[in-house]
Amino acid sequence: MTAPVPAVDFGRRYVGFESRRFAGRAPLRTVLVCVALVLVILGAGLASLTIGAYEVSFDAVLRAIVDPASDPNTRQVVFDWRLPRVLFAMLCGAALALSGGIFQSITRNPLGSPDIIGFGIGAQFGVTLVMIVLNLNTYMFKAAGALVGGLLTALIVYALATKGGTSAFRLIIVGIGVSAGLGSLTSWILISVSVEKAMMAATWGAGSIASLGFDQLVPAATVFACILLLTVPLNRRLPVLEMGDDAAIALGINAGRTRFVAVVLGVALIALVTAAAGPISFIALAAPQISQRLTRSNTPMGIFPAMLTGAALVVVSDAAAQLLMVPVGVVTVSVGGLYLAWLLAAQYARRA
Repeated sequence: MTAPVPAVDFGRRYVGFESRRFAGRAPLRTVLVCVALVLVILGAGLASLTIGAYEVSFDAVLRAIVDPASDPNTRQVVFDWRLPRVLFAMLCGAALALSGGIFQSITRNPLGSPDIIGFGIGAQFGVTLVMIVLNLNTYMFKAAGALVGGLLTALIVYALATKGGTSAFRLIIVGIGVSAGLGSLTSWILISVSVEKAMMAATWGAGSIASLGFDQLVPAATVFACILLLTVPLNRRLPVLEMGDDAAIALGINAGRTRFVAVVLGVALIALVTAAAGPISFIALAAPQISQRLTRSNTPMGIFPAMLTGAALVVVSDAAAQLLMVPVGVVTVSVGGLYLAWLLAAQYARRA
């Protein structure tokens, strides 16, 4: 009697798709994680639509969404007042997570997020200058200030960190120092102006999406879509770059150009969120790492799982912020601080 042939494990299971123009495959676990994250976003988003001064039940929210003939007051509350906030939460979370994945892939370190290495603080400092010093408070001016501030900060950090060779650890340490210096300059500006301006900047600096509507959502979503299209090629190039510049060059990738484009796009994503909602901290740090662990990937640069993880984190955090009646930035800082402490402890234990 012939013995049964043992099953061979070829690694991950994949789901393939094929059409006349496109063909590809994706890991089954990644697909299931993405589906679960979409369900979390939908559930938290629908729950968020019921929260507010005007009480709307869950059934009323569903009727307002699917039935155009339902109560017009409820539809106005759901669609005009609350839906933009949920969509903005999704946009901010996706943009921050994608930016964090880019920088963590470049530095090859889970601490190499724009929150830690100072690029987010640089964008915040640029917006503070535009709002307080130049008295320009429109979205376009704040976006320009955030982009310039973030790029100049990135230039300073890289110039200081690459003396004598490139090191991810040196980049993070220099970034923390530059971030502290910019934070001090921001505080100095706030105590040097009138109370009204300082309060306005402090309210914005807490990170809130409560007052945002479709007027801000449409241009922000358009810019995000353009940046996302430019970022898609990095989904394959940055994981190769993580193996080292020599390996990347051997595989036909221009390491310097790829890294420069990645930094510009990552800072642009941070600037997009900072100009609209203020600094929403620690999402860029946590979302790529959570996504990487959920999908069991070997890189934080997984575009769609990371973006869905970031969107889920911000939507859930914003729902909690509405219940607690605080800005969403307060919730993300509180939860992110605990995550950062755990991450530092895990890094130390691994080295020990």
